[in-house]
Amino acid sequence: MVQSDFSLHLPTSDELPCSDDTPVDNEDQNFIPNFLLFLLEFIWQSRLDWFFGVDMGIYHTTGVSPLVPIVPDGFLSLGVERRKAKGSRKSYVLWEENNVPPIFVLEVVSLTYGGEYDSKMEIYAGLGVLYYVIYNPYYWRRDLHQPLEVYRLVNGEYQLQIGEPFWMSEIGLGIGRAISRFGGLEREVLYWYDERGSRYQTSEEVYQQAQQQAEAERRERELAQQEVEAERRERELAQQEAAKLAELLKRYRERFGELSENDE
Repeated sequence: MVQSDFSLHLPTSDELPCSDDTPVDNEDQNFIPNFLLFLLEFIWQSRLDWFFGVDMGIYHTTGVSPLVPIVPDGFLSLGVERRKAKGSRKSYVLWEENNVPPIFVLEVVSLTYGGEYDSKMEIYAGLGVLYYVIYNPYYWRRDLHQPLEVYRLVNGEYQLQIGEPFWMSEIGLGIGRAISRFGGLEREVLYWYDERGSRYQTSEEVYQQAQQQAEAERRERELAQQEVEAERRERELAQQEAAKLAELLKRYRERFGELSENDE
């Protein structure tokens, strides 16, 4: 029997470009999704059922051609291999991922508008991406949008969600903005949050916090030791004063005899 399944004629990931080679025009387009990736690797270090791609082509069959990828700044897929048996992914090819689309896509808006609020939104909706996040810290006034917008796919269309951090129950993570302070630098970044709205810390932040806690405990021990030493010195001084008084009393008795009631 001759199989005419369309999937039989689709190229493999080895035959496809890994991205569209379009350069970014600001460092946030690269830094923000990588920051989320490294944080996720720390949070989900024991899980092997997820993949987070950064500036990686997603090849799909819902567009004009399966040879034309959509390349988000970042995306998350669940229920897939953390790492392919043959090594790192060159691209995310849906027909090699059991047709599992990303559940989360992130776009960081740049100086050159890239269709984040229209054409890309249509593509991601067609792919079935449940959560579409647009981070626009610099040009949101130009684009008449908010700096951070989270959209959820409802009946094939994206609906803007309210609240920050916003909890994405299907993923088990929230997303929101916060100030990162590390290496002497401060910058606004996107963080993952838990269901209570608490920000997940990076491994560096956890280490710094542990160091600060250890330093605080060391200072408390030093202070406690200083207090113990001060009390010991006070006791020694009191004992020395008592010994002096006892010696004076002894000499007095040796010279004048016992004290009378009138002397007392």
